[in-house]
Amino acid sequence: ATILLGPWAAMLVLTCVISIQALIFQDGGLLVMGANILNMGVVGVAVSYMVYKSTLRLAKGHSWGIFAGGLAAAWFSVEVSALGTALELALSGTSPANIAIPAMGGIHALIGIGEGLITVGALAFLHSSRSGLLKTNHATPVRGNLVWVIGLIIALLLAIASPWASGHPDGLMSVARQYGFLSSEQNPIFTLLPHYLIPGVKDKTLATILAAIFGTLVVFIAVLGVAYSRHHQKNSEKDQQD
Repeated sequence: ATILLGPWAAMLVLTCVISIQALIFQDGGLLVMGANILNMGVVGVAVSYMVYKSTLRLAKGHSWGIFAGGLAAAWFSVEVSALGTALELALSGTSPANIAIPAMGGIHALIGIGEGLITVGALAFLHSSRSGLLKTNHATPVRGNLVWVIGLIIALLLAIASPWASGHPDGLMSVARQYGFLSSEQNPIFTLLPHYLIPGVKDKTLATILAAIFGTLVVFIAVLGVAYSRHHQKNSEKDQQD
């Protein structure tokens, strides 16, 4: 999102995603939603954008800068978000800093490699199919219905494959279990689609797929809304200048 839309729109998109996860799927929690938005949606986006732009400048227009920048940006965004969470855990008294920071930083350093490889794969696809979206001198606004359709199809395919994703806990959950502060987790005050399952659907695989498709469509609509708002704002500014 940061590479395609630029940092400001990416912050809005990540805010939408994190909010939907917390409000609909009870993933992340309402009490820490602000911290999650700060860590991932603001700091993570800002750092990844700076890393990506710096790598592009070092590459001096060569295409390898796109992939190296994407890999580095993804890794740093994961790592800095994890370290921000670790610092907040320490400040809240949930876990001492000498435990939380190395534990969160270590496991997310590995997770960041996976995120980076996924990012490189996505960039390689875009570079081969729509290289105009990856200009090396600035973030490029995404235009064209075909791009949106392709993006939605890919997202829906990933949603359908979601039941076969790794069943292991995420980085924070693993650290919480290992260092004994998982018990501080509080139950949600309400549930809609908890654990990414549609209530009433007995088949767990089908329930997961339906929940993932629903979440994908909600996020897609939110992203479309952000894109439309930016487009409308730019047109208004252009009309005022004229």
